[in-house]
Amino acid sequence: MTKLDQIRQFLDHEKAELAIFSDPVTVNYLSGFSCDPHERQMFLFVYHQSDPLLFVPALELARASSIVDFPVFAYMDSENPWEKMKTVLPHTDVKKIYAEFDHLNLTKFQGLQSIFSGHFENLTPLVQKMRLIKSADEIEKMLVAGDFADKAVRIGFDNISLAHTETDIIAQIEFGMKKQGINKMSFETMVLTGNNAANPHGIPGTNLIENNALLLFDLGVETLGYTSDMTRTVAVGKPDQFKIDMYNLCLEAQLSAQDFIKPGVTAAEVDAAARNVIEKAGYGQYFNHRLGHGLGMDVHEYPSIMAGNDLVIEEGMCFSVEPGIYIPEKVGVRIEDCGYVTKNGFQPFTKTPKELLYFEG
Repeated sequence: MTKLDQIRQFLDHEKAELAIFSDPVTVNYLSGFSCDPHERQMFLFVYHQSDPLLFVPALELARASSIVDFPVFAYMDSENPWEKMKTVLPHTDVKKIYAEFDHLNLTKFQGLQSIFSGHFENLTPLVQKMRLIKSADEIEKMLVAGDFADKAVRIGFDNISLAHTETDIIAQIEFGMKKQGINKMSFETMVLTGNNAANPHGIPGTNLIENNALLLFDLGVETLGYTSDMTRTVAVGKPDQFKIDMYNLCLEAQLSAQDFIKPGVTAAEVDAAARNVIEKAGYGQYFNHRLGHGLGMDVHEYPSIMAGNDLVIEEGMCFSVEPGIYIPEKVGVRIEDCGYVTKNGFQPFTKTPKELLYFEG
């Protein structure tokens, strides 16, 4: 059964006539056509009993038509996209419509309401469920992305110098990835030195790399349509014993969670496996985010590995394991691997060593 067949089966079960996809990542997942339409309109319409239809900006028409095997229609920038949709859709008199609520801004929603008078239901949970369990082919692509993340962080390590700033190192990482054919990082690369790393989402800047401090790298790449994400924290010079202790505590928490993961446990239990280690040491208040997030075509996707989530872990799920300890003005450390669940445990996509690595200041 194809992915589009699964959508039609869902529509049949829900007695609905139409599913509308607006998230470019979902459109790619279902059709194989990848595009960032920017401010323009792009939708995939999947009817219960007629052919799907892809609606794209005119400048994407030729490429889209060469990729998908169902009708593609387009609009010029000078045209009203909603009026054009009315003329190309096979029928608009539908009573129950499913749409991706998580990816519909008000403009898109009002535009669709100008075309369809029926009742809209949320399609996001179905998409999340479909993308939750990765196929063997998807995992192979994510292993490739993970390998490039390992190469990227190694470039970062090779450029550690007290004469360099955080952004100097980022520039070298991203230049090195471009030279290896990687056109896009999964997210804004983070290199954070000293106290800047004590902010979980710190902003890199022109801070010179500190001596006798920890240095945090958080990065990933997008390749073959899939993403990677990893964090490593290393030592520059000779950090004091407290910083080393916090690193070792974070590593113990990360390894405890990874070792705990297997089919049948819950997301909340995985989170607790790491959090309990940090809490028992008295630093629970400084681990102030969920343990992990899903990973796939998006770098952050369903599910959240966190307290209160009773989702049962299954083979083929892919997510991050990234405990952190952030003590303002003292230390920041995070260690992250993303990986996939096997029938026996958890296999990371990234393989960069996690024992504390030391670099000369």
